Amino acid sequence: MMRDDVLDALVGKLSTARKVRLLTGATTWRTAAEEAVGLREMVFSDGPAGVRGESWDERDTSVLLPSASALGATWDERLLRELGGLLASEAVRKGVDVVLAPTLNLHRTPLGGRHFECYAEDPELTARTGAALIRGIQEHGVAATAKHFVANDSETDRLHVDVRLSERALHEVYLAPFAAAVEAGVWLVMAGYNGVGGTTMTAHPLLSDPLKGAWGFDGVAVSDWAAVRTARETARAALDLAMPGPRGPWAAELLRAVEDGRVPEAALDDKVRRLLRLADRVGALGEPGRRRPATPPAAVRRLLRRAVAAGTVLVRNEDVLPLDPNALATVAVLGAHAAAPRLQGGGSAGVFPARAVTPLDGIRAHLRGRARVIHAPGPSPDPPPAPLDPGRCADPRTGEPGVLLRCLDAEGRELSAERRLSGRQLEPGLPAGAHTVEISALLRPETTGAWTFGVGGFGRLTLSVDGRTVLDEVRPRDTDDPAVVHVTPPLRTVRAHLAEGRAVHLVASRELAPGTGRATVVVAAPPARDPESALAEAVAAARGADAVIVVVGTTEHDETEGRDRTDLSLGRRQDDLVRAVAAVHPRTVAVVNSGGPVELPWRDEVGALLLAWFPGQEAGGGLADVLFGRAEPGGRLPTTWAASLADAPVTSTRPVGGRLDYAEGLHIGYRAWLRSGNRPAYWFGHGLGYTTWAYERVEAPGRIARDEPLTVRVTLRNTGRRAGREVVQVYLARPGSAVERPVRWLAGYATASAAPGRRTTVEVAVAPRALRHWCPGGGGWRTEPGPYRIVVGRSAGAPEWEGETVVGGSEPPPP
Repeated sequence: MMRDDVLDALVGKLSTARKVRLLTGATTWRTAAEEAVGLREMVFSDGPAGVRGESWDERDTSVLLPSASALGATWDERLLRELGGLLASEAVRKGVDVVLAPTLNLHRTPLGGRHFECYAEDPELTARTGAALIRGIQEHGVAATAKHFVANDSETDRLHVDVRLSERALHEVYLAPFAAAVEAGVWLVMAGYNGVGGTTMTAHPLLSDPLKGAWGFDGVAVSDWAAVRTARETARAALDLAMPGPRGPWAAELLRAVEDGRVPEAALDDKVRRLLRLADRVGALGEPGRRRPATPPAAVRRLLRRAVAAGTVLVRNEDVLPLDPNALATVAVLGAHAAAPRLQGGGSAGVFPARAVTPLDGIRAHLRGRARVIHAPGPSPDPPPAPLDPGRCADPRTGEPGVLLRCLDAEGRELSAERRLSGRQLEPGLPAGAHTVEISALLRPETTGAWTFGVGGFGRLTLSVDGRTVLDEVRPRDTDDPAVVHVTPPLRTVRAHLAEGRAVHLVASRELAPGTGRATVVVAAPPARDPESALAEAVAAARGADAVIVVVGTTEHDETEGRDRTDLSLGRRQDDLVRAVAAVHPRTVAVVNSGGPVELPWRDEVGALLLAWFPGQEAGGGLADVLFGRAEPGGRLPTTWAASLADAPVTSTRPVGGRLDYAEGLHIGYRAWLRSGNRPAYWFGHGLGYTTWAYERVEAPGRIARDEPLTVRVTLRNTGRRAGREVVQVYLARPGSAVERPVRWLAGYATASAAPGRRTTVEVAVAPRALRHWCPGGGGWRTEPGPYRIVVGRSAGAPEWEGETVVGGSEPPPP
């Protein structure tokens, strides 16, 4: 890495104006180049589900990983490091220097709309998982970005919400994963849109301390996209880079602020020095460094398939799983999600995979030549209509699969035209003079009836079917949220009657009014089947099958960036499907396809229950491996699942008067459940494998010095008939503490593996930080002397052993 004195010399070569120019993006995804110091542009890309690159183009495909909640469920840092390497490989393939991942915010409430992009409800699990991914990305010369600093844990009013929380909750819970990211060497930290304690995060003192002060972060503090709204406050703070560009509050105002002394030149120099240090790290300064070569496609598929199984959580198994393929003649695979699963959450993290293996595909592939697989979708879960796609539509000019995208001027003259593969066009190239985006297609209906059509976007929207206008209205822009404006604009839908097999010509257009973005979405959906007959078909299929697998899940209405959920229900139709099928086949296997917790009122009626999250492109292969015993379900819950939303102790996502109070303090997730005395459906840390374990011996020191690590040795025996993996979890408690504490909190974990009948011993390392608490008012971190309870268990609610250690020494007085 380039020495600081060398960086200082480079900074000294630049005028104030050139320094300022470097600190605002040159484009949406690039920083500015500076020939005078040998600096090239650096390219950023969204993550963490994959590396999309600079364009929202469905033809530019990306590898799609399981969602962050699925990765949090693995409790496997080695796997996360491998997946980080895969992200680095994808970044190199796409010419990307900086990946905007990982997301280190927490599952504070089950209603969080962006649950899928965060790892866990617990700061320790989030910290270790995120640090592993960071190391995996950066060891190959690609930068990771810890986001969104800090307390950006829900989506409602996310651009302006002011979060209020105690000093202890801030430091012990919400900052903890970011501190671990800095310890892991992360190269960027992204400041969120929200405020904390009355100050927006892009101007917050926390960027100075603890981030750059106590923690010693030497990287770049970058804004979330368009999160910088003022110049002086943010520039005087420790923010280093305002994205995107080239226009923004810093572009001209920052130069004036430095020249008139409102922003010190030394502060400007520090920002530029950090940017150059980042450029050196990623090979954008001087001679380019070595970067990881692309991962072969077969190796990518194997890794992602393994990740699916590793994150799948088995929460119930009445001796049903694994299924024996040799004992099956007919297998019924039920539910719309079996053939059309949700592979990723909605919003800016979305990518376009080149291939996707559905659960139905995976099961059929595994049973090919052995058993007959039948599929009945059951009643529709009422998803939003899907964008036009090549399977149903053709370019009206060429007849090739896809749609025709045209840009027109104000007089309707064609400026550009190209065939695209999707009716979802988020960032089409716009030639000079573009006034209207038009998407047209020949649609061949496979069903007679009232089809649903829609156009998404802001401004004037029109839609015609065979020359007949069915929609013409103006949708004013009513939000500043970039995820809504640029990724998931609102849909306006209409219905039109179509006849099976008779092609119709659809033409949708959107006028490009100033400030309405470029996103245009055109959707179409056939008439929904009668729910009763669809349910009867599924029940009949289940009744005649040797094994039944029913897949249910959330829709794009439920889990997406830009809005929180209002309930946890899968909807009556999906609940009725599972209940009806389980009634005729009690050994039914239910698979839940969601990014976060949902209500499962039928959970005790099925023979087995798997939580599959949003599993990414290899969903079906990994799920089949678990179902048929080729792989163990390796997941353990990274967040507690409530039986019903009414039971959940923390649910608030909606600000009052612009403020969102974290009134629960330290007590989120399982901590809140333990404090309330209520029992959830499934505890944090819960998960079953295909074997059983006996906790035979636990050894822990009876006394440790203050700031001394604690090592807990646990001996287990595999009491089942298969080799397996167990996640040994160590929690701490401090009865009688002089300060408020959780009932218990996760302090460390380790994984154990053993063959049937064999013993194994694992050591769980508990770092000194796990015993510390934050002393408000300048007291800093403190360790309270005295007895601590050590709880070893399989989940937050299932202790297997309890003991005690005494922390010696007196606590020093506050400074």
